[in-house]
Amino acid sequence: MNKSVLVEKKNSIAIVTLNRPEILNAISSDLLCGIIDALNDAESDNNIRVIILTGAGRAFCAGGDLDEVLHVAQSSVSVRKNYLNLFKKMFETILNISKPIIAAVNGHCIGGGNEINVACDLTIASEKAKFGQAGAKIGSAPLFGIPQLLPLLVGEKKSREITYMCKIYDAHEAEKMGLVNKVVPHEKLMEEAELWAQNIVEKSPSAIAIAKKAHNVYINLFRQTMDDGIDILTYYWGTEEAREGMIAFKEKRKPIFNNK
Repeated sequence: MNKSVLVEKKNSIAIVTLNRPEILNAISSDLLCGIIDALNDAESDNNIRVIILTGAGRAFCAGGDLDEVLHVAQSSVSVRKNYLNLFKKMFETILNISKPIIAAVNGHCIGGGNEINVACDLTIASEKAKFGQAGAKIGSAPLFGIPQLLPLLVGEKKSREITYMCKIYDAHEAEKMGLVNKVVPHEKLMEEAELWAQNIVEKSPSAIAIAKKAHNVYINLFRQTMDDGIDILTYYWGTEEAREGMIAFKEKRKPIFNNK
């Protein structure tokens, strides 16, 4: 049993909770597998019409588990590629299942966590939520959804700002730029997410599935960029520059990047 992900089913809604609160629901291989399994289970359950994805504790997902990522980066090419392909599988599962997924963002949604958010169909955010990317600070780069979809959500210039500068944006800033649908008081988050889910439950499930598939037109055009990105990031994670970023972040110091 995968304890990294919890699932509750009620009123035709599956609530999938990332459950590593002690490390802000950081992404591990185990968590990725748990998300994939939970979403596929909800997809195969005819009683489920909508999925809500949220996080336990004070974060939605603060990005990759740096201990695991650093271990992967110091491992063989095949290990690095396998890890990145697992993340891609999780991302594509969110996109490809026929049932809409609502991200209920309760806190920090950074790096890989924001890539999950971008993949979800809709986003309700707590006033405590924070959004951003972190790759360029820690020797990595976002491959899944950020270069392909984020410009469509927030505009090309803003997408580059988010990716290059690694700034953190509060929930209202995220709503203004189009990264989330609605911001609500923290204590109302799940209530609001369930209201949106119930609204969709009342609609034709086949019509919703068709609409979701049709909305994937842009990511379908750019899928090759994810495979190309995996090859590039597999190489990059093997460099001293990438490792310096990860180690510096763990040691809470400013990295010294030198690509010479």
